[in-house]
Amino acid sequence: MTFLEGAVVAVLLICFLFIIRLHIVVKTGSNHKPGAEGPVAALVVAGSGGHTTEILRLMESLSAAYTPRHYVIADTDRMSEEKICTFESLKQHSDSQFTIHRIPRSREVHQSWSSSVLSSLSALCYSLPLVFRLRPDMVLCNGPGTCVPLCMAGLLLGILGMKKVVIVYVESICRVETLSLTGKILYLISDYFFVQWSSLRDKYPKSIFLGRIV
Repeated sequence: MTFLEGAVVAVLLICFLFIIRLHIVVKTGSNHKPGAEGPVAALVVAGSGGHTTEILRLMESLSAAYTPRHYVIADTDRMSEEKICTFESLKQHSDSQFTIHRIPRSREVHQSWSSSVLSSLSALCYSLPLVFRLRPDMVLCNGPGTCVPLCMAGLLLGILGMKKVVIVYVESICRVETLSLTGKILYLISDYFFVQWSSLRDKYPKSIFLGRIV
C-alpha cells in the first residue's frame, strides 16, 4: 500500500468514525437531562425583531435553575441587546446572571445564497471558540440563522466527547405548513424540536406539539 492509499484509507476511517459518533450523539440526546443535579447553563440565541420577542416570552416560563444565561445576538442587531437587558432587569431574582455575546450574522435579509455560504463559515469560526469557552448545558433557539453555527458548535462538543449539549429548537408560530430553512436544518440534529401547529407535527414525526407556547 502506497502512502497516498494509506492516507485515503485513514481519512475514510476518520470520516466513518465521525459519522458513527454523530449518529450516537443525535440519537441519544433526548435521554440526556441537563440540570438533574444542579443549574442549567443556557445559551439563548436571539434574532432581530420577532425572534427576540418570542424567545424572551419563552424565557419567562423557565425557572431560576436556568442560570447563567448566555445570550447571543448578531453583530448587526441593534435592538435585541436593549430588550434582553430590560427583560433581565425585570426578573424577580436579584442574583440574575447573564451575559450577551455577538457573532457575525449567518445571512442577511435578501443576501444571495452564494455569499451566505461565506458568511455562515465566518459565523461558525466565531461560534466554535465561544461555545467551547462557555460550554453550555443547553442551546435554546427559535429560528434566526445565527443559531445554526452555534448549534453546530454545540453538537461538535458532544461528538468530541467534551460535553453533551442539548439542542432545543422552537419553530416560530408563523410557520403553519412548512418549516423555516433554519428549522429544516436543525430538525436533523436537535434533541427537542417544538412546533406550534398540529399540521407540522403530522408532517415531521420527530417534532413535539404542545399547542402555542410563545
